[in-house]
Amino acid sequence: MRKTVAILYGGRSVEHGVSINSARNIFQYINRKKFNPVAIGISEKGEWYQTKEVTADIEKGEPLSLILNAAAPSFKAKTKKIVPDIIFPVLHGTDGEDGSVQGLLQAMNLPMVGTGVAGSAMSMNKLVAKKMLKLAGIPVADFLAFSFEEQSSIRFDIIKKKLGLPFMVKSANLGSSVGVSKVKSEKDFKKAIQEAFRYDDSVLIEKYIQGREIECAILGNDPPEASLPGEIVISKKYEFYSFDAKYVDGEAVQIKVPALLEKRVTEKIRTLSVQAYRTLMCADFARVDLFLSHEGRVFVNEINTIPGFTNSSMFPMMWQERGISFSDLITKLIDLADQRYKKSQRINRGYSSLLKY
Repeated sequence: MRKTVAILYGGRSVEHGVSINSARNIFQYINRKKFNPVAIGISEKGEWYQTKEVTADIEKGEPLSLILNAAAPSFKAKTKKIVPDIIFPVLHGTDGEDGSVQGLLQAMNLPMVGTGVAGSAMSMNKLVAKKMLKLAGIPVADFLAFSFEEQSSIRFDIIKKKLGLPFMVKSANLGSSVGVSKVKSEKDFKKAIQEAFRYDDSVLIEKYIQGREIECAILGNDPPEASLPGEIVISKKYEFYSFDAKYVDGEAVQIKVPALLEKRVTEKIRTLSVQAYRTLMCADFARVDLFLSHEGRVFVNEINTIPGFTNSSMFPMMWQERGISFSDLITKLIDLADQRYKKSQRINRGYSSLLKY
């Protein structure tokens, strides 16, 4: 029998539109001989709906509620009940990639594609991720971090002295380059800090790495496998790989898969990517973003636990280069999640004792 796969998309996030584009491709290319896809959209207000297909008009769907029973979880609509065999979250950013939805699904004992609560939360928080990677001996750019309460103490001259110019200012818990600015002078500084705090209560300020933008796709669990790296070559009209360069301007970037690199550098990137994946407790799949400096040093920038599946997304492109089609990649991800879930059922959730209650 075909497995029912609930594809979650949309969400209360600045990356709402990116999620729709990613989920639309998954819904289109999923193997319908093996799977019965069900589209579940989350509106920008946080309301859940079943939609006939992945659409921007989420609120035109049928409202859903979740039956809170970990022994038999399901979604309830007016006219029917949806009992998914597995959930495929295609939610980018806040409430979707940060462990929030993952916690809900875990509590309901619903099998789920992708990284769990701890790995999602650590990977999404750029500050926590960088600290964990640094502790593991994985090279990252020098950085400073500040909370919203410390905003008045953030001084341009001190940051310039510690990190040099230019430097990057980022919201700590966002993706798709939202809340990210490149600061080249004191004139840019105040606006960059305000923009970062607009989306989060913490900001990360990083040393700017002059070099090449490299990405590496990871697939699997025991053991995870790294693709050949790809490269993003950004148009000179952009200061960095911004949201518009990623998703709006079709001529902003040139994608090279695989990247033209020395074998030694390629293997170093693949090794560091797998190490980062394991350090941050990722599962099933992820995309690791790295920098290759002009001096030949490799730095891990961040890890994306739900990488994009849009037409311009690197993750599926890198596996296609390895001979895995878009449709087969989706099947592999669902199978990996199913195997991991079955393995997890060995864990005992009860404990016999003399405790009276």
